[in-house]
Amino acid sequence: MKAWTIALYFITAYLISTQAFAREITLSTELKSYGGNGAYLALYLTNTEGQYQKTLWIAGQKSKYYKHLSGWAQGSGLRSSEYDGLTGASIHSAKTLKITLDLADSYIDSGFVIRIDSAVEDMRDIRNAVVVPLTSAGAGKATPGRGHIKAFTYSF
Repeated sequence: MKAWTIALYFITAYLISTQAFAREITLSTELKSYGGNGAYLALYLTNTEGQYQKTLWIAGQKSKYYKHLSGWAQGSGLRSSEYDGLTGASIHSAKTLKITLDLADSYIDSGFVIRIDSAVEDMRDIRNAVVVPLTSAGAGKATPGRGHIKAFTYSF
């Protein structure tokens, strides 16, 4: 019985040590009041050199318009594998997009940056409408946006 207990202990310890730890993060993007259709947004991560790393969320379900989210489109290569399961409806004027997801701890306080690109039909597309370092210290603090975005906040 003791051998079984010891083996179970070591197996459990090994499995826990090899798992990537993640935490729940909530991303809140508030849009300005503007006349026009709903906005398409790409929320994504870049590394310290500004290179695309990971899609967090795409607001807007018609992929033919994703090319207007230029920074994200270039980095992701518009590959559907980069956004499968990470899309929702576009967001309308003066509304707030709030999403919650699990994010690996390795992205936090490691030089990674959250970026948001936005596009609205018959209006200007905005690359880097939000650029904010992903740090523990920045959690809960509103960052002003450009173009269609009034403010962005993330929290753990």
